[in-house]
Amino acid sequence: MTKTQGAASLPLNQILRGDCIDAMDSLPAASIDLIFADPPYNLQLKGALHRPDNSQVDAVDDAWDQFSSFSAYDQFTRAWLKAARRVLKPDGAIWVIGSYHNIFRVGTALQDAGFWILNDVVWRKTNPMPNFKGKRLTNAHETMIWAGRDEGSKYTFNYDALKALNEGVQMRSDWTLPICSGHEREKDKDGNKAHPTQKPQSLLHRVLVGTTRPGDVVLDPFFGSGTTGAVAKMLGRDFIGCERDESYITVAERRLARVRKLDKSALEVTQSKRAEPRVPFGQLVERGMLRPGEKLVNARGQIAKVRADGTLVADQLTGSIHQVGAALDGAPSCNGWTYWSFTREGQKVPIDILRQQIRAEMR
Repeated sequence: MTKTQGAASLPLNQILRGDCIDAMDSLPAASIDLIFADPPYNLQLKGALHRPDNSQVDAVDDAWDQFSSFSAYDQFTRAWLKAARRVLKPDGAIWVIGSYHNIFRVGTALQDAGFWILNDVVWRKTNPMPNFKGKRLTNAHETMIWAGRDEGSKYTFNYDALKALNEGVQMRSDWTLPICSGHEREKDKDGNKAHPTQKPQSLLHRVLVGTTRPGDVVLDPFFGSGTTGAVAKMLGRDFIGCERDESYITVAERRLARVRKLDKSALEVTQSKRAEPRVPFGQLVERGMLRPGEKLVNARGQIAKVRADGTLVADQLTGSIHQVGAALDGAPSCNGWTYWSFTREGQKVPIDILRQQIRAEMR
């Protein structure tokens, strides 16, 4: 499946084999809406880790997480971030996740590359791995950095959708979610966990619902077991993955084959009022929903009359529904749509009801 981007095309819903920088360099510039990156953490492990019963912990000791020095890691980080920024659309954004081993170095590289940091989000794990040696605090969180491609990027942020996910309360920058475990963990052919750092579906669900729209293209340069692709597919987003380890690709492809996209109605999320189409108050007058000369009333019983050009007059004050409301209250501003009501069959009805009727027709 491909999507046309001018003369070029994107390998949508595919895993690109090989080095992520080479893979990103093969994509057209300014073609990606969002990047979610889970790069190597450079854990710098020194020897095996054992539990109190002397059993060995299956820690991250893979070659892909090993770098000869901080300088080598920084060079790698700058290289993949440069490739990532090239493929992002001007209003695109990136999420990068890491731990105390690497996230501070990644944050510096992000800013040096020209990205504009929007938030850092603390993922607090409800079930973290204990500190078996008892020499440090239990490492119970990871940090994600959310950044726009540029300082002026008009990035996607579904504020009201995240608020709805959080029981009507504004979403904070500390997210309490469990690590990937149990049935959610992908297994290899021998029944062992297929990837040592598989991220939970809940984490990607929140990221994609909050910062993408259906039909957006999401790129994951370090695809691993395919969590980003699986959640993107389920939520009606297109994905592109980059992965060089064939064993991880096998697991991810098997996983993606099981995923079914949600139906269109289930993909809808709560829209921000700011994203709704603008309706001038005068349009209500033009369409006869309110008549010139009709009276509007505020909560204190003060009255204003509607004029033919969509302005109001009250106590020798004239202006828009917002200006007259603010003047009556002696306030610097006013939302006239929620301030004024009209009367129908003896009942007060907010004028915003009429605006919503017009918006429904627009949709």
